[in-house]
Amino acid sequence: MQLKKAALLITAPCSLAGAFTTSSLQRSRIETHIFQQQQEQKAQDFPTAELKQIEAETPPASLADIDSVSDRIISELKGAADSLSIAFEYVSQDAQTVSPEDIVKLCDVLEKEIETIEAKDDKLLVESLGLKKSALEFGRYHLLTKLMKKDYEAYVATASFLSPTRIDRLDLPNIQDVPFNDIKPSMKNGEELVDDCTLEEMKFNDSILDTILLKIFRGLVEKNTGGVSSSKKGIDGLLDQGRTFMLQPDQTAEAQHKMVSDTLGGLMTPVLPPFYRIFMSGIVPKLGTDFDGKQIGPWFYAPWLTTMVTPTFFGFLVGPSRPNRRKDGERGGLVVEKCKFLQESGCKGLCLHQCKLPAQQFFKNELGLELSVSPNFATQECQWSFGEAPLAPREDPSFPSGCLKGCESRAAIANSPADSLLSCN
Repeated sequence: MQLKKAALLITAPCSLAGAFTTSSLQRSRIETHIFQQQQEQKAQDFPTAELKQIEAETPPASLADIDSVSDRIISELKGAADSLSIAFEYVSQDAQTVSPEDIVKLCDVLEKEIETIEAKDDKLLVESLGLKKSALEFGRYHLLTKLMKKDYEAYVATASFLSPTRIDRLDLPNIQDVPFNDIKPSMKNGEELVDDCTLEEMKFNDSILDTILLKIFRGLVEKNTGGVSSSKKGIDGLLDQGRTFMLQPDQTAEAQHKMVSDTLGGLMTPVLPPFYRIFMSGIVPKLGTDFDGKQIGPWFYAPWLTTMVTPTFFGFLVGPSRPNRRKDGERGGLVVEKCKFLQESGCKGLCLHQCKLPAQQFFKNELGLELSVSPNFATQECQWSFGEAPLAPREDPSFPSGCLKGCESRAAIANSPADSLLSCN
């Protein structure tokens, strides 16, 4: 009897716990079922109430939106087509029909286009990109080029009239004889001293490649000058080496030219000159034929392609430059924005005998391509024209005879022997 009671006391709590657990599970299932029914009811009620309200508030404008998008796409395509048509029209225009008045009128059209676009709030993509503006600028550039081919003097007069107020100087195909604001290009002036450049000096940011090439170049200069070195760094050190070599007793212009030519040859390595002579200048290599050494070029692409490569590998000497047109309007021009060599040296003699003349001689004699280097001492710009035969300094009307006023080497050059070519002209 006592054992039964004890067993009952032990199993009673377990039975109660089991019953309580069962009851809880059942209640949870019922609550879940009710929640699901409420959600299903809401889902059924939403389309009839909420969706109808949304549909009522939304006007049937979907077709209008589609039409608006299609109209915009058509407008974009039309704008792009018009821009291409404008560019083609000016490129294909006969050079003999181009006049200064055409270029002035085109400037008017371009300025009106800029004002129209700036006044718009909702611009097309082609308008935001300035596609028509670029087409007009492209056309203006080609009209200027055609005018330059037709009548160079008319081109200079037109460019001088329109730049820089209506055409940026860098947008001109050639700036060789075009004044910089009120600064006229340097010209032959008898034996008078040449005024120094009054423009703000440019700060040159040399790249890693510029630094490496300058270091190599300075080492070659030291070798080819018989050990002339300088403790100064960078371009200042190179100019110090060049000035020291130039002012050596009994120095000649020919010795300076040879030094620079040898240095350029060393910089290009023994591989590049033969490659250039064959594939750019069209000089037949030695193959044991009757045509060995004969020149059947330069190839038509040589001047232009040279201007594309030169800025990268000669920036360490002259600073930033960009391709432009030669005086005859053809490709093959390169304009140095502000010559590093000239700005930092301030010496016309160094410019002439350690840059201009030896560079011209090196390209003609070693590479087989004519080159004309035309520095502008008033602005320190410099025009390089590949494929153009240069004039001798004494015959060049744009090359002044006198030294620069601020030249540090002027006194030493003036005291050089009368029969020496150590001079600034």
